[in-house]
Amino acid sequence: MEPDIRTRETDQGAGRSAADRLIEAEGLARAIDLQIAHSVIVPVGKPQPATLLGSGKVEEIAGIVTATEAGLVIVDHALTPVQQRNLEKAWNAKVLDRTGLILEIFGERAQTKEGSLQVELAHLNYQRGRLVRSWTHLERQRGGAGFLGGPGETQIEADRRILQDKIKKLERELEGVRRTRTLHRSKRKKVPLPIVSLVGYTNAGKSTLFNRLTGAGVTAENMLFATLDPTLRRVRLPGGTWIILSDTVGFISDLPTHLVAAFRATLEEVQEADVVLHVRDISSDASRDEAADVAQILRDLDVDPEDEKHVIEVWNKVDAIAPEAREDLVARAEGTSEGPAIVAVSAITGEGIDRLLNEIEDRIAGALVARRFTIAPERYGDLAWLYDHGQVRSRETAEDGSVTVDVDMTAENAAAFERR
Repeated sequence: MEPDIRTRETDQGAGRSAADRLIEAEGLARAIDLQIAHSVIVPVGKPQPATLLGSGKVEEIAGIVTATEAGLVIVDHALTPVQQRNLEKAWNAKVLDRTGLILEIFGERAQTKEGSLQVELAHLNYQRGRLVRSWTHLERQRGGAGFLGGPGETQIEADRRILQDKIKKLERELEGVRRTRTLHRSKRKKVPLPIVSLVGYTNAGKSTLFNRLTGAGVTAENMLFATLDPTLRRVRLPGGTWIILSDTVGFISDLPTHLVAAFRATLEEVQEADVVLHVRDISSDASRDEAADVAQILRDLDVDPEDEKHVIEVWNKVDAIAPEAREDLVARAEGTSEGPAIVAVSAITGEGIDRLLNEIEDRIAGALVARRFTIAPERYGDLAWLYDHGQVRSRETAEDGSVTVDVDMTAENAAAFERR
């Protein structure tokens, strides 16, 4: 890939520092194997309508582009079509803004037909306002008087109609996807398995946690948006409750509205979930700000991030924290009394996973109860049932062949066993 240069407009209203945002922008670039030639933070006091940046900075970056022979410049901010075109002329290089970069990543990551449709729809909506850039070679032909335009405008309008037809076709196909997902959910409700959905900032470790909980082999890399397509697996909780665990696309600050709209069908899994696990990279300096970004997107999806009955906050990557700080962190998580429960875990080492599973089961089926049962020799099938629907803590076999077990299980399963 050609080397690229990253610029970052300083947003004085954001809680995250410009340095943190620059690091994230570099991570986004590396996610599609771009070689970074130069990175710079550009303070912008008053955004310029024509170029966003001041003329002096535009000239300075033009010199850097020439010196590094960069073929691509990424501006970690939304650019208007006019700003993008003017910067490309000034720098003699391709320019990509934050939305365009995220779309490039999603286009490379999408594996399923549904994911490809969603990304294509978002990309077409993004390009719709930028068609004029494709036809600058026709500007000289815009002669005529009054309302009559030249061939340039005619071609642009024709291209715009073609694009609109493609968008409508994709929206119809995605509506079919949405209906299919609704049908699948209605079928799941007939065999009622609760849904637990993982959400979180990109690279918070959701896929690694998903693999730890399910034993699945979902791609998990130290990379922004390593996975894109949603994945569902069945999981058995300690008290015998079965759930469906759903992994979703990672969130990010300033998530393009095109993507939120396109991925609405996928994100409906979060809206339908019985329990939402908000996974945070607690080792990140920007963890608090990332959590705020995720909370805002959840609100946009009509999910209350402060709902203590349905949301569990998972502080992941405690293994990346110094031992003395980790103990304080775990104690702080366990001592939380207001808002959603907090569980400190390491998806890599498995630390805290048992407590997380118990918290999930507590939300779905209630707290586990301890029971002691004695199983007669002719009823060994009941013993197998207990192992399938509870957590056997001890087992003793008497001389007559009967077996006494101490088991933790949900009150519902305990009542079902007693009815047997």
